[in-house]
Formats: sequence, structure tokens, C-alpha cells
Amino acid sequence: MLKKLLGNDDVPKDLGLLLLIGGLYSLSIALSNTFVNIYLWKQSGQFIDLALYNLAIVVLQPLTFILAGRWAKKVDRVIVLRIGVAFLTIFFLMVLLLGERAQDYLITLGSLIGIGYGFYWLAFNVLTFEITEPETRDFFNGFLGTLTSAGGVVGPISAGFLITRFESDIGYSLIFGISLALFALAVIVSFFIKRRPADGVYCFVRVIRERKRNRNWKYITNAHFLQGFRDGTFIFVISVFVFISTGSELALGTFGLVNAGISFIAYMLAGKFIKNSRRKKAMLLGGFLLYLSIFIIIFDMSYARLLIYAAAIAIAYPIMLVPYFSMTYDVIGKSWKAAEMRIEYIVVKEVFLNMGRVVSVLSFIVAIVFFNEQQSIPILLLILGTGHGLAALLLQKVHVTYSS
Repeated sequence: MLKKLLGNDDVPKDLGLLLLIGGLYSLSIALSNTFVNIYLWKQSGQFIDLALYNLAIVVLQPLTFILAGRWAKKVDRVIVLRIGVAFLTIFFLMVLLLGERAQDYLITLGSLIGIGYGFYWLAFNVLTFEITEPETRDFFNGFLGTLTSAGGVVGPISAGFLITRFESDIGYSLIFGISLALFALAVIVSFFIKRRPADGVYCFVRVIRERKRNRNWKYITNAHFLQGFRDGTFIFVISVFVFISTGSELALGTFGLVNAGISFIAYMLAGKFIKNSRRKKAMLLGGFLLYLSIFIIIFDMSYARLLIYAAAIAIAYPIMLVPYFSMTYDVIGKSWKAAEMRIEYIVVKEVFLNMGRVVSVLSFIVAIVFFNEQQSIPILLLILGTGHGLAALLLQKVHVTYSS
């Protein structure tokens, strides 16, 4: 199927396997991740608890990236991927075992999933860089986005249905158990990917300093900080607003269904039509639409408006992210000692992304602790929401020479 879509008979098997692992990961996260926040919200009903849980995630994730990068220089990257999936499996196992006591272990749970994300995404990003080529990256990112959206179509609505179908927390236990099984399957698939050992000195600090010499690299890392600046808070607070406005997990699943269904189509189109020459204009359009979408809900967070918001960002995100991710890997590929230092480049990129997320969540904590929640959160969302738009403007300064 991949050969037919690419029009190329020489498609690496590892590219297909990596897409499969990404699809399994996306489906598992689509089933459970949003509902973990709601599960914790129902236990405490406090924004500060959710903020602390998410703060633990975004603090541990970059620290893990740095460690995982060092390990990826010494051992097989596929093993690092398995370690990440193992931590994610342990996280869901702990949520299952703790049950209603989960709110007492917010930092522990956040740390576990943060470590899992760190190992998983370091390995996945490095493998993406190694397995794809400039001419296949737009396809890969577009197709991966399609798989992610497909998981989003099936996951949230199925999870919402199961949770509302069963009494007590049986539904939650069921979807967390399914996620655990999907992660286990992803580990099995990883054994079929070709071993990719690495060697050499780990030059993390040297690649950070490369920002002073390489303007493109400086712009890319700053853009990732701005991306995290928006996503750090938006990634969890919107789902809580949906649940507050309806009180129903099924309504939240419907929100996810609308978002993922439209996103599924948008990612396919973005991967097909956004080529090198259109990347910068596409990112400007996507960033602009993402900011405008906030005004749909900022003054009235009714369920109807939240559904319109879900549709709007489902269109905007692919337009922004498909060319953005491709440009990122192209800049890395043309940077100083890219082949030798690819792991360090991935680590530094993710550290900047998570630094933005840390600043975002800390800003959210300040807003709800020192100010009135109802007044401060809308203002904060308008400020944080500038992230992707500012990133898109910054990326206009990136100049990469393409072969086609």
C-alpha cells in the first residue's frame, strides 16, 4: 500500500513498521490520555491538581530526553523506544491499580508518563530522521498524521461510550487496560525493525551552542519553544472545559471524534498538496487559523462552540505541522555533522519544545493560584495561544535549499 501511495517500488520496510508503531501509540493515547485528565479531575475537581500532574510530565520529559539521547549513543535506538513504551505501560498499570487513590500520586504518575514520553519520542524522532529521506518526509508526516487522526476517530468516542456504559469506574479500567495491551503490541512490532546501534561522543551542549553559528537551527529551536508555549496548557485544559460544560465522557468522546474525523482528511490533503515551495505560506495560514480559533470559545465555552473549535483546529494543525515537521528535519539534515550528531539535534529540539510547555503550565498555575480562575484563564489562553502564530512568523526566516 505504501509503495502504491508513494509511487515507488523501493519503500523501506522499516518505514512501514515505524508508521505501524506510531499508529498503535496514537490509538492507545487517543483511547486513554484525554480521559486520564478527566479521571483525575473527577477525583479532585481542582485545576491545580491537573496542573501539577501535567507539570510533572513536562519537567520529566526533557530531562529524560537528555538521558535517552546519551543512551541512544551507546545502545540500539530501538531498545530506547522499547524502554519508553515500557514506562507508558507501567503508567497505565499503576493507574489501574491505584483506582480512586490516583489523585494522591499525581507527581508519581506524571513523572512515569513523562519518562515514557521522553524515551519514546526521542527514539521515534531519531528513527524518523534515519528512515525517511527529504522526498518521503512530507508523505511520512502526512500519513502518520492520518494514522493519528484515525486513532482519534476511533479512540475517544469508543472510550466515552464504554465509560458511560458501565457503572463506577469499570469503563475507565477497561480503556486503560486496552491501552496497556496496545503498548505491549507496539513493543512486539519494534522487534521487526532493523537494529540501529550508534557510537561516538554525546555532544548535547555542543549542539545547543550551534544555535549561535546556524541561524536556521536557532529559528527552529525557538519555534519549538513557542509551539510548547501554546500546547503545554491547551493540551489538557480544553478537554476539562468540554467535560465541565456537559458532565459527560461521551460528549468528550464526540468532541474527539469531530476533531479527529476532520483532522484525518486534513492530514491526508496536507501531506499530498503542501510541497517545499508552499511550506512557509502554509505554516502562516495554519498558525493564523490556530489563533483565530481561540475566539470561538474564549467568551462562550458552550458545548456547541467547543465542537466548532474542535473542527477549526483539526483543519489548522495539519496545515501548520506537516510542513513544520518536514522543515525541521531538513534543517537538521543540513546542519553541522548532522549524520553523526542527529541524536543530539533531536534531543535539543525536544528540550526547547518542553521548556515552552513548562513555561506554559507554570503560567497556568500562577493564573489560577494568584488570580480569579474565571477571569484569568481566558486571558491566559489568549496569550498562550499566540505560540504557533509566532512560530510560523519566525520560520519564515528559515532558508533551506531543496533538490527539487
